[in-house]
Amino acid sequence: MGLRIHFVVDPHGWCCMGLIVFVWLYNIVIIPKIVLFPHYEEGHIPGVLIIIFYGIAIFCLVALVRASITDPGRLPENPKIPHGEREFWELCNKCNLMRPKRSHHCSRCGHCVRRMDHHCPWINNCVGEDNHWLFLQLCFYTELLTCYALMFSFCHYYYFLPLKKRNLDLFVVRHELAIMRLAAFMGITMLVGITGLFYTQLIGIITDTTSIEKMSNCCEDISRPRKPWQQTFSEVFGTRWKILWFIPFRQRQPLRVPYHFANHV
Repeated sequence: MGLRIHFVVDPHGWCCMGLIVFVWLYNIVIIPKIVLFPHYEEGHIPGVLIIIFYGIAIFCLVALVRASITDPGRLPENPKIPHGEREFWELCNKCNLMRPKRSHHCSRCGHCVRRMDHHCPWINNCVGEDNHWLFLQLCFYTELLTCYALMFSFCHYYYFLPLKKRNLDLFVVRHELAIMRLAAFMGITMLVGITGLFYTQLIGIITDTTSIEKMSNCCEDISRPRKPWQQTFSEVFGTRWKILWFIPFRQRQPLRVPYHFANHV
């Protein structure tokens, strides 16, 4: 599957995504400047911790950008429907186009998306079949980066040895307490929100149910076959190699599963 760029013109989404980028930049600059580098220079922490911090930050940013610009699974205007799969397609009552079952029409984007989970303003894009795996990676690495930053903020005041060399001419040093309090507030707020979101996403994949299907109560347990969690996660990430589930730099290839099994709703 080739990379298809998807760009949503939505000022509200731009503001939400801009806020996420601001929080990311704030932490990627402040935490190393105040905590990591000074303690590394005085021998309190090994350099590998700084490498891990920047590695997680890069993975988080790549997942954010790719989840935002990747086509979530927009359906073409004249889709080619295989003859043996017509019974698994339906007509959208909003755009009057044929779509596979479990697709949904996004009123904000103005088109149908295959296996749409929800429209997320924080990435300014729909979360659908082709970018759901990137959205999960974004949740995972955001939570990991936030925990990492909060841990070092706590250790800076309550565990590490006091710094001997402090350049009071630097703005971040003179106003360290206020800056770190703001970082902690944003980190805790982000952690609480992303934890709840990540949990609901994991439960949805395990039960093979999208957020829209949960809200519409159209997925009854008796109406669909149960799949093992390895199968549902493999279908979302496009591979059975679990190590690749954590890599945001690759291209997703959809798994070949029986169509009636993938569209049981």
